[in-house]
Amino acid sequence: MRENPADLLPELLVLGAAVMGLLAGSFLPRARQWIVGLLCAIGLAGGLVAAAFAARRTDLMTFDAFMLDPVTHVTRVVVLAATLLVIVLAMSPMRGHRRESEFYVLILLAALGTIALGATSDLLVLVAAYLLASIPGYALAGFGKDAPGTEAALKYFLMGAFLGILMLTGVTLLYGLGRGTSYEMLRAELGTAPDGAVTVGVVLLLAGLLFKAGAVPAHFWVPDVTEGAPPVVAAFVTTVPKIGAFAALYRFAAEALPPGAGDWPPLIAIIATATMTLGNLAAFAQDNVRRLLAYSTVSQAGYLLVPIAVAGRTDLAEPALLFYLAAYAVTNVGAFAVVIAVGRDDLAAYGALVRRSRLLAISLVICLLGLVGTPPAAVFVGKLLMFGAALDGRYAWLAVVAAVNSVASVFYYLRWIVPAFTGDAEQGRGLDRVAQWTACLAAAGSLALGVGSGVALTIG
Repeated sequence: MRENPADLLPELLVLGAAVMGLLAGSFLPRARQWIVGLLCAIGLAGGLVAAAFAARRTDLMTFDAFMLDPVTHVTRVVVLAATLLVIVLAMSPMRGHRRESEFYVLILLAALGTIALGATSDLLVLVAAYLLASIPGYALAGFGKDAPGTEAALKYFLMGAFLGILMLTGVTLLYGLGRGTSYEMLRAELGTAPDGAVTVGVVLLLAGLLFKAGAVPAHFWVPDVTEGAPPVVAAFVTTVPKIGAFAALYRFAAEALPPGAGDWPPLIAIIATATMTLGNLAAFAQDNVRRLLAYSTVSQAGYLLVPIAVAGRTDLAEPALLFYLAAYAVTNVGAFAVVIAVGRDDLAAYGALVRRSRLLAISLVICLLGLVGTPPAAVFVGKLLMFGAALDGRYAWLAVVAAVNSVASVFYYLRWIVPAFTGDAEQGRGLDRVAQWTACLAAAGSLALGVGSGVALTIG
């Protein structure tokens, strides 16, 4: 067994930045708490560099529970990059807040748990990572200490705690059936265990992971938290935790389950269908842009479940999931950056946005049409790979359902895009410049990732 701490250098840099930020925040005056944000940003940037170098090494297992392979490498890079964008977005609205340093530290700890969630190959570490990724999120949801935020945090916590208990029950059952908690042992032993008991354990385990992913039927917290929490928190919780959740789902399917165990493919396919369909249908009636984006993230979770349904049945499943995760992360953060820049949640506030900022209006179009899957944005390539994985994995009907839902989603995104170019201008506050340029950067990143997808997939 390899136990070299250098293998976990990206995680150690993030943890070190969080600890240093917490200590520094205890002594810095309120007017200089921004230094903690800078420390956290440096830690994330250092983690990104370390993760990029680590991705060039051969696959290996470290500390008997942490797998270093393409799934982990992509999870690291996407989580760290998305979290860095969120930290940048938070610099302006959090400046001078009495708990500014705590905000940055909680963001980093949640990101650290998310990376561990996607990298672990042991059920016990999976539970610990789930808790680390979740508990800071509960505090962040209620960070504004207002009525909507308190309600959102309470719903988030209660649902997370309840589904976490179900997940722990599933872990206990699978441990008993598989005689161990490592994925390697589970794959060897679950094949001879009773099918019904394995299915029950899998379903219970799914409860927690689907909660983190924001998928049906564990999606009820998504719209309330997205609307009630501070906008920066909404951008974080609808983007970053999903990355670790989907990576964990894929790893569990590919490494822990014997072929056909737990009725995994049809179960995930049904959940994917329900998730993308419900998310799209609920988004049609939304006039609040944050709730619209919340249901959009639910529908995106449905698309991301498609490669997981065919994990082990086609070689396209892994690249489809990993590329889609990267594409979704940059595009979703970009859409929320537009919301933060404008500072309003009602659709009317985006009337004639192009007159206030042409770049911001174009960024909004790129991000929203990108989420639909319009070329040359990155999500287009992700969806193309997803369709290919579904067809190659003999789930053609699921590809058809995903295609129909993608077309249907155009209409509610257009309800936001069209007024931005043709509506009446509404007097509002000035645009947040940091958020505006972050939105432009994210939109450019989405286009660059889409255009350069061939290079990215070759490197992967």
